[in-house]
Amino acid sequence: MSMFKRIRNIFAKPEAPLQERGILDIGPGDICEVSLVTYEVTGRTKNARRSTVVLTLRDGANLSYLVIEEREENKYSLYRPIDGRLDSLQEVPTVMELDDTVYHLEEQYNGHIVTVGKTPFMQGGDQSVWQYQSDDMKLLRIEWMDGRFMLYEGEDIPPADVRVIRGGGV
Repeated sequence: MSMFKRIRNIFAKPEAPLQERGILDIGPGDICEVSLVTYEVTGRTKNARRSTVVLTLRDGANLSYLVIEEREENKYSLYRPIDGRLDSLQEVPTVMELDDTVYHLEEQYNGHIVTVGKTPFMQGGDQSVWQYQSDDMKLLRIEWMDGRFMLYEGEDIPPADVRVIRGGGV
């Protein structure tokens, strides 16, 4: 080794260690586990203003959606799409009854989203979201964007039940 290489190695900064990707950083091509079920992440929607990420998860032929809200501690909710429709953006009710379960509106917000991969809304833009909860802790989520409604039913997931198996996607 020449003297110049030795001197250069003394002053060179060491390479930063690669950081493991966390649940808020994963995207299409990654694998995660939710409540002991392994899913492939096929899409990702991010609302930066609210620090919210929605991951599209595939388990065989089944699709699920993991909503992650970054707060003091990350909050997780797992949803499945349901059939249904609403007639108008201006007439979204504050109380909804589905299959003998009454849901009450907890939160409504609008925001700009960015999408990657396969998501219900294939391009970013302004999205409206309504989040409901029933007395028995079931969740309902309604999303509207570009004239299209999506409805989901779900439940809260404890943080210990969510983990990244392999992060190698986008």
